Amino acid sequence: MLWVGGAVWVLVVALLLIALFRQRGEEPLEALSLTAQQSLGARAWIIGGGIVMPVVVLLGLIILTVGALRLMAATTPSDEVVIEVIGHQWWWEVRYLNQNVITANELHLPVGQPLEIKLTSVDVIHSFWVPELHGKFDLIPGRTNRFVLQADQPGEYRGQCAEFCGLQHAKMAILVVAQAPEDFMAWLDQQAQPAPQPTEPAALAGRQIFLESACRECHTIRGVSASNGAGPDLTHLAGRRTLAAGTRLNTPEHLAEWISAPQAVKPGNLMPETSLTPEELSSLLAYLESLK
Repeated sequence: MLWVGGAVWVLVVALLLIALFRQRGEEPLEALSLTAQQSLGARAWIIGGGIVMPVVVLLGLIILTVGALRLMAATTPSDEVVIEVIGHQWWWEVRYLNQNVITANELHLPVGQPLEIKLTSVDVIHSFWVPELHGKFDLIPGRTNRFVLQADQPGEYRGQCAEFCGLQHAKMAILVVAQAPEDFMAWLDQQAQPAPQPTEPAALAGRQIFLESACRECHTIRGVSASNGAGPDLTHLAGRRTLAAGTRLNTPEHLAEWISAPQAVKPGNLMPETSLTPEELSSLLAYLESLK
C-alpha cells in the first residue's frame, strides 16, 4: 500500500504541475472553446483517471490484502500453549491456560511459533497493542476476542493499552519477551512452580507480615496464600522486569515506594496505602525479593 500510494501521489502531482505550468496560446480566455477532439481527450482523462485507474489500483490492493489475510488465517497456533490476557484498571493479567501459570504485565513467547491469544476484560474496554508485532485488539467485558501472535526475532517489545480506560490509561504498559523456544520452556516450567520457601530470617518474617496484612486479601502467592484475584499474582514477582504495568523498574527501591505510597506512584489505582513500620517494610521487601 505504501508503494502504490506513493506512485499514485507522484502521478497526481506530476499531472497537477503539468496543468499549472503548461504553455497556453495568446488567445483570450473568452475566445477559447473545446473542439470535438479536445472534448474527446478530456473525457478520456476523466474516464481513465477518475474511473479506470482507481478501479484497477483498488482491485489490485484488494487482491493483495485478501491473499495476506488468507496466509494469516492459515497460520495454525500451537495447542500446547494458549495464553489469556485479562485487562484490569490498570494492569494486565496473563494466564498460560494449559500450564496453570499466572503472571502480570509480561507476556513471554517462543520465537518463531504462532500462539493463540485470548483477550477479555473485567471492568472497562481496553486494547492490546504491541506495534512491532501486531495491530491493536480490544478487550471487552463479557466477550473473548482471539488472535494469533508470533515474534520472529528474540527481544523485548513494549505494548500499550490503546483504548482510553481511565485516569492511568497512559501507565498501562505490557512487555512482550520473545525467547528461544528452549529458554521459553525453561521459563514456563519455572513459573509453574509454587513460590520458593524463604530461608533467611528477614524473609521468613516478611512472609508472616504478608499473611497477617491486607496484602493477602488481593494478592495470590501460590503455595502460601490465595485471594480473590483483585491484584496481580505475586508468586514470582522478583523475576519481573517492571512494577505497576511498566510504571517503575522492578528494583528494591521502587518496590518499597510502590508498597508505601502506591497512590503517589499511580493515582487512582486500587492498591491502598499501607501502614508498615520501617522494620516491617524491610522484612516484607526481603520476602518479596526472594520470589523468583
